[in-house]
Amino acid sequence: MDEQNSNLWQRVKGALPMPKSTLRRILKYLAIALALMLVVVFTCHFIVVANASGRTSDNVGEVPHNRYGLLLGTSPITPGGAHNYYFDNRIIATDELYKAGKIDSIIASGGDYTATGRYGCDEPAAMRDSLVARGIPAGRIILDYDGTRTLNSIAKAKTVYGLDSVTLISQKYHNERAIYLADRYGIYAVGYNAEPSPIFKNRVKNTVREYFARVKLFIDILL
Repeated sequence: MDEQNSNLWQRVKGALPMPKSTLRRILKYLAIALALMLVVVFTCHFIVVANASGRTSDNVGEVPHNRYGLLLGTSPITPGGAHNYYFDNRIIATDELYKAGKIDSIIASGGDYTATGRYGCDEPAAMRDSLVARGIPAGRIILDYDGTRTLNSIAKAKTVYGLDSVTLISQKYHNERAIYLADRYGIYAVGYNAEPSPIFKNRVKNTVREYFARVKLFIDILL
């Protein structure tokens, strides 16, 4: 028994080679786990895409009229202190919708992160100020400080503002996920797609992050 324990300990320490059959089993289980994870990630992704099919648009003329546009928040400055083009483009998209008569009022939904660090921002106030600077009346803008997550923004649109339909304003990938949530809350949502960042690295990072956000979407729904 002592010799067996000693051999096991030596293998753990790497002093003795692991049997090939054991290594093959470990690699097999890892491959299966990776394959299952990829199946889950891509299944969640394609369900969200299919659900939003035909309900987002890059053309303001194709967007139906809604009383409210729900501007999903982000900060004008990234956590690293860089300029956030996603913020700029959502502001531009909201301005286009309002001036085209596609929405009457705007819910600017985000969080107040001013106390979180050097580049923390009051997102709803920043969105309001940027919209007002473009000529949209402040009285047409509602500040929603519970929008720290897309789920919160959608839930409040239903439970507090009582909306049955809404126009979502964000980048396409975000609109698709928000539409899926809106359906679960009994809100018929369409999305007007803001342009993504012109910086390729940022687009790649957000695309990868979105795949996992869609998995989390289904976890949130299940819980």
